[in-house]
Amino acid sequence: MLDDLGPDEMSQPRVGIVMGSDSDWPVMGAAGLALRDFDVPFEADVVSAHRMPDAMIAYGRTAHARGLEVIIAGAGGAAHLPGMLASVTPLPVIGVPVPLKYLDGMDSLLSIVQMPAGVPVAVVAIGNARNAGLLAVRILAAGDPRLRQRMIDFQDQLRQAAEAKGAAVRTNAQDQGSGSG
Repeated sequence: MLDDLGPDEMSQPRVGIVMGSDSDWPVMGAAGLALRDFDVPFEADVVSAHRMPDAMIAYGRTAHARGLEVIIAGAGGAAHLPGMLASVTPLPVIGVPVPLKYLDGMDSLLSIVQMPAGVPVAVVAIGNARNAGLLAVRILAAGDPRLRQRMIDFQDQLRQAAEAKGAAVRTNAQDQGSGSG
């Protein structure tokens, strides 16, 4: 399930995508797809803060030595994974609150965003792993001119799409009349 994104991720990973359970992959997979859009190699794994704390600590402590540059950590409920990883790694950690059956992810969001001083975790919107992937690309692009240009091009495509939507709305409104009556 976690390896269904293809062979691109077999080169040296720059980003680690981790989650507390494989049931988080339907949300977290969007981070991998965003990274793939920019040809950023990544790894994905289950590293539960509560069910496998020793493995989680080892993952966080060794991530930079293994060549990772950013960690994206998704968690639901108590959502300790992003903060615990941030406490043991020098790398930037991006937390993704994963919505669960109860509380719609608000508990996860509040847990991840309430980090103590000195242990920062960037947080994206509930369930928005795609933005976590895009934020990881931006972090990497700060020191990678090729990736920076790809991000600039991506942002230009977003602008063009928004302008086209605005033109469609204006045309639609004009066709329906200005609404003054």
